[in-house]
Amino acid sequence: MSIQEPLLSGLNPAQKAAVTHIGGPLLVVAGAGSGKTRVLTRRIAYLMAERGVAPYQILAITFTNKAAGEMKERVAELVGPIARSMWVSTFHSACVRLLRQEASRLGYGNSFSIYDQADSLKLISLVAKDLNLDAKRYPPRQFQSMISNAKNELLGPHDYAAGTQNQFEQVVAEVYAVYQRRLQQANAMDFDDLILKSVEVLQSFPEAKARFRSRFRHVLVDEYQDTNHAQYILVRELVGSESEGMAPAELCVVGDADQSIYGFRGATIRNILQFELDYPNATTILLEQNYRSTQNILDAANAVITKNESRKEKNLWTESGSGAQLVGYVAESEHDEAEFIKDEIRALQRDGSSEPGDTAIFYRTNAQSRVFEEIFMRSALPYKVVGGLRFYERKEVKDLLAYLRVLANPNDEVSLRRIINVPKRGIGDRALDYVDAYAQSHNLSFWSGLHRSTEIPEMPSRAASSVNQFLSMISALHVLVEAKIRPSVIIEAVLEQSGLMAELSSSSDPQDEVRLENLQELVAVSMEYESRPIESLGEDEEISLAGFLEQVSLVADADEIPEGEDHGGVVTLMTLHTAKGLEFPTVFLTGLEDGVFPHSRTLGEKNEIEEERRLAYVGLTRAQARLYLTRAEYRSSWGSPTYNPASRFLDEIPESVIDWRNKGTASSSFSGISKRRDFAAPPARATGKKSVAIELAVGERVSHDTFGLGTVLSLAGEGDKAEATINFGQYGEKRLLLRYAPVEKL
Repeated sequence: MSIQEPLLSGLNPAQKAAVTHIGGPLLVVAGAGSGKTRVLTRRIAYLMAERGVAPYQILAITFTNKAAGEMKERVAELVGPIARSMWVSTFHSACVRLLRQEASRLGYGNSFSIYDQADSLKLISLVAKDLNLDAKRYPPRQFQSMISNAKNELLGPHDYAAGTQNQFEQVVAEVYAVYQRRLQQANAMDFDDLILKSVEVLQSFPEAKARFRSRFRHVLVDEYQDTNHAQYILVRELVGSESEGMAPAELCVVGDADQSIYGFRGATIRNILQFELDYPNATTILLEQNYRSTQNILDAANAVITKNESRKEKNLWTESGSGAQLVGYVAESEHDEAEFIKDEIRALQRDGSSEPGDTAIFYRTNAQSRVFEEIFMRSALPYKVVGGLRFYERKEVKDLLAYLRVLANPNDEVSLRRIINVPKRGIGDRALDYVDAYAQSHNLSFWSGLHRSTEIPEMPSRAASSVNQFLSMISALHVLVEAKIRPSVIIEAVLEQSGLMAELSSSSDPQDEVRLENLQELVAVSMEYESRPIESLGEDEEISLAGFLEQVSLVADADEIPEGEDHGGVVTLMTLHTAKGLEFPTVFLTGLEDGVFPHSRTLGEKNEIEEERRLAYVGLTRAQARLYLTRAEYRSSWGSPTYNPASRFLDEIPESVIDWRNKGTASSSFSGISKRRDFAAPPARATGKKSVAIELAVGERVSHDTFGLGTVLSLAGEGDKAEATINFGQYGEKRLLLRYAPVEKL
């Protein structure tokens, strides 16, 4: 009996056709949950068992190491240990293997280093510094992102320079050229180089190309919709064409244009949509039978995705019945949304229909996890955040909290060391070592040592002057704490005066936009803390910076939740981008508001909205049995309530498949605010903070809410940085940041 029977058993007709296809290029359009991994692994096993292909003649490319490992194991289960000698790997690891053999052709040693993003950024910063470029005007991160995009388009420094269209791009071209030279001197490649240089080897050295062409007779690529231009060309070179005097390799690509969600990383949906144009003799097989979800869930997903123009027509269906209706819920605020979800998870657990471990909560941006984390913690519902740090562990959040801790306690050395050079102020590690040694030998705290940095003989004068500017900023901010200004206003002052905000706002790196959203979320946390009902405050507790920091550290400390095996597993929280490729019995798709999801950045951009719609499709098709769609009538943004209309994706789902538990008030009337539970409406952003600094003159008399009457002694700075030194008699001299200081002229 041939091995063919077990290899094809349990496959539907379309899957079987994909596994047994022989000859020209094959495109398998695999809808969500349609068994694509099974098709790929069975096809590889079939090639070996039925068509006598040797394992070393097969190159299978996946997008993650995890997927590569799983594929290898599954093939080994089907054909035995012979499968171990196949190349099953990610694009990057396949290229490293190729380059370890061929890099000497390009002037590299075979033991070249591979630079990750941090290494690459460090080198770009050094290059920019050597070229005397002002880091504020020319942020290294922006260079990194533009150089990476150039490499993804296979543009070397010379090609990039030839296509520059403005002065900024000319500077990028200069940095790019020096950066590449320095990489080569260091015998190093960054991640984008791995693909760029592999293509260069295949295109420039016919004998090297012939070696790989004669070896790999079968090339299989998973998640083809996520390939960028460089990866597309790499595949084309490895497959080859008739004109090169050697039969092309058999190519099989599997993917789904409807799940192409990595446009921001340079992935181009064109690769899958135009496959038949690139390979005129291609065969296309559609996998439309879904083995994951109920028909109601698929009807919702199909209805949303058909609104996209850039796609291949297909319609997912299942034999497993229509299943339960989707549940819709319009919450009043993001807190109500999280409370509803928490209650629902508990209810499903009580009636035995779904455990916390069967449940996932999806959101569009990382910052949205914070409310869920706090509410789950308070009610002891175990959870884990996947593909992103927990909110209070994120670097930018820790940086901002470290500033606040220094304001509350200047002797907090760990927090001081964390922020003294964030954003960069030219206070390097060596300068800090000098301060440390001086403080130790004079028996001073680190903070006191900083105040005497001009007395330290070894200390470079520039570093000493930067230290003094830093101390001067901290002392002006500290007056806000003494004056008992609300924490949310202090946080805004820190963001502005420290330069944290300006650094992230001026960056073009999409990750920095996410970091800004996380800082914005911390302002919202402090607003919530301030608007607690009076009865919930302790006897001698008052709203203060110290009180806020204590609350945060307790929440952050409770972050260390044990894996709750005895609670039926833990709820999984993740962004939609992270959710791709996963599945859960119960899914909550949250924040379905225009401006949240689809993200505000994409509104009005046809291509961007189509990518957001594909992201919605990915989210909807992760659910196996139960799917909840939730949104909030308003949510805090920089502490003020922001009202967003329902997401357009909600409107695209047929009403017949949704059971609305709560439809909310008519969005247009925004009456949600009047029902806000036990919170006062959050204070408006400008409260307690003068939007324009008050104009003062030396000698003028003023009055301050906390310090009483005073006389202006001196003035410094201008605009947002304007400050005054004022003598308040018994309170002594205070340096006030005028933009935040509630003083009135007499």
